[in-house]
Order: sequence, then structure tokens, then C-alpha cells
Amino acid sequence: MAWVYLFLAGIFEVVWSTAMKESHGFTRLLPSIITAVFMLLSVVLLAISMKTLPLGTSYTVWVGIGAIGAFILGVVMFGESLNSLRVIAVLLIFSGVILLKVATKE
Repeated sequence: MAWVYLFLAGIFEVVWSTAMKESHGFTRLLPSIITAVFMLLSVVLLAISMKTLPLGTSYTVWVGIGAIGAFILGVVMFGESLNSLRVIAVLLIFSGVILLKVATKE
């Protein structure tokens, strides 16, 4: 169950980081509220997953999910550049997340 909580925490990190971008420096109310709510949910789920998962694994996977999700939404929603070096970098992050999952006994 810890991995499910960790995955949801990572997804919620993507939600709050995207909402933060949409808040325009916390000058727009609804995206600012979404940022705060999903940030709290994300951190709470991360903390729950850390009850049984190692710190290094859980935190790195959480950040990795957030980074990959933010990268994808940045390209899709905000027209950020997509080039081979950025794709390779994201694939390396993805590989690291998968290797941590495989290497962690839980």
C-alpha cells in the first residue's frame, strides 16, 4: 500500500506544481488554492509512504514522478521545448525511479 500512497503523492505533486504555474505567482485565487490543497495532500501521502519505505527511495521516487509529470505537462500545456537532450534526461530520471522500485524490498 505504501507504493500506492507514494504514486498518488507524486501525481498530486504534478497537480500542485502545474497549479502553481497557473497561479502566476499566487496572484490568481483558484490556482493558488489548488496549489495549497494538493501540496498538503502530496506531502501527507509522502509521509505515510515513508512509514514503511526508505527515505532515499520514497523521496527520490516522489520527486521523480513530479519531475517527469511536470516535464510532460510543461511540453503539452505550456509549449515548453522538446528536444532530444531533454527527452534523454527524462528517460534517465524514469530509469532511476524504476530501478529504485526494483531495488527496494517492501
